[in-house]
Amino acid sequence: LSQIGAKFMFVAGMFVSGCVTILFGMLDKVPSGPMFISLCFLVRAMDAISFSAAITASFSILAKAFPTKIATVLGSLEIFSGLGLVLGPPLGGFLYQSFGYEVPFITLGCIVLALVPVNMCILPKYDSTPRKESFWKLILLPKVLILCLTIFSLSACLGFLDPTMSLFILKKFRLPAGYVGLVFLGLALSYSLSSPLLGLLSDKLPYIRKWLLIFGDLMVAVCFFMLGPAPVLHIESQLWMFVLVLVLIGFSLGMSAIPVFPEILQCAYENGFEEGLSLLGLVSGLFNAMWSLGAFVGPILGGFLNEELGFEWAAAIQGGWPLLSGLATGIFYIIEATKKSSSSSLQNPPCDNEERTHLMGNEM
Repeated sequence: LSQIGAKFMFVAGMFVSGCVTILFGMLDKVPSGPMFISLCFLVRAMDAISFSAAITASFSILAKAFPTKIATVLGSLEIFSGLGLVLGPPLGGFLYQSFGYEVPFITLGCIVLALVPVNMCILPKYDSTPRKESFWKLILLPKVLILCLTIFSLSACLGFLDPTMSLFILKKFRLPAGYVGLVFLGLALSYSLSSPLLGLLSDKLPYIRKWLLIFGDLMVAVCFFMLGPAPVLHIESQLWMFVLVLVLIGFSLGMSAIPVFPEILQCAYENGFEEGLSLLGLVSGLFNAMWSLGAFVGPILGGFLNEELGFEWAAAIQGGWPLLSGLATGIFYIIEATKKSSSSSLQNPPCDNEERTHLMGNEM
């Protein structure tokens, strides 16, 4: 990132992503067989790489432009992420039903390409000094490792819902297919609307980030246990309760996800990393790598558990990820507070009685 610049990486990532999205819409013209499958994998891989480049660069640009309001800005942007999650499926479905397979992808690709010149004109260009910041030095910091577990667990939980939740809703509540997307609104809206407030709170009161991380993770774990609900609770699943749990999941996801980036950045500064675009790119790349790993593991593991055990048990087991990360985060912060308390007491040892008497005698 520091070699080619954040702006160039962002614009180039958008350009490639737009092009391969259009290409993906034309793959139905390819003859079926190994050629079709190979091209599908190739196009999607290129899209993933370009998306990763754009999103990593965007995080770096935002952190550079708003160094004291990182959580607020990231939280505000989650409004648009939520809008994308809410509007994407119905708009894509409408275009698909009305015009066929190609039009949704071509339309989306053209929109992305149209935004390329806009961003070239609007985005500032930050000069950066290339530094050899060590990725392994950063990721092997104990606090960063635990925060990476938090990112992974949240992403895995969200990824689990993609292949399983719609099938469960159709089977359990017998809703028409068109209403399934409305159920997803509970999670998307609560996450997107609460994220700016949680980001502002995280920036204004940095000392509460640890509590947001801990309680957010634990809330996600409890909510996934209640999503089915787990058969051990012997509670009959009802639609209103299902939607309520999704709303709570969205809010608790925001509690945990928003403070992670500034916490990793602060940890890096405390451990000798130099401030600059190089470090911002390293942190944003790490964040997105862990999120992508969770998005990969979540659907695979969740789909397997759903087939073998059913949605209720699968959701409860999936909640083990945030439970583990929440407990690990809590234990880490307790140990950290204990060490700080011990070091401060060693630096300022209390005077014994003889020293106190001697000092008082000198004053007299």
